[in-house]
Amino acid sequence: METLLDIRALHVGYGAIKVLHDVSLSIGKGEIVALIGANGAGKSTLLMSIFNDPKLVSGDILFKGQSICHLPTHQIARLGIAQSPEGRRIFSAMTVEENLMMGALHQKSNIQDDLAMAFARFPRLLERRHQHAGTLSGGEQQMLAIARALVSRPQLLLL
Repeated sequence: METLLDIRALHVGYGAIKVLHDVSLSIGKGEIVALIGANGAGKSTLLMSIFNDPKLVSGDILFKGQSICHLPTHQIARLGIAQSPEGRRIFSAMTVEENLMMGALHQKSNIQDDLAMAFARFPRLLERRHQHAGTLSGGEQQMLAIARALVSRPQLLLL
């Protein structure tokens, strides 16, 4: 099985506060991995560190064998990693459709196909496509955040 993500001996902190200590994890193509832990255990920090925020103290993160530790976030996303961050981070002043288009920007030739896929998976978003995202319910905002990640056609989706 091809390894998509390989985290090796990761140490991450916020200033003097060290949050992750010697974390290693591999995710193969087609695998579903659940990261479970108590509040404050570092789950969100681990996911955020894949996108280089916060910066690593030591260790390495490889995507398909290539180190991504020193790449800017937009380059990491272009490699095929997408994240639907906690807190339903959406563009609240934009419409549902505009939010989805933001997720598909690098796939310009397939935007209509990507929108159709998102609306097929989340029919409620089709009904709300011209509505400002900030007026959606919490559950609808979460659907939108996930759909926006999916329209980028990621090889690896982090939720």
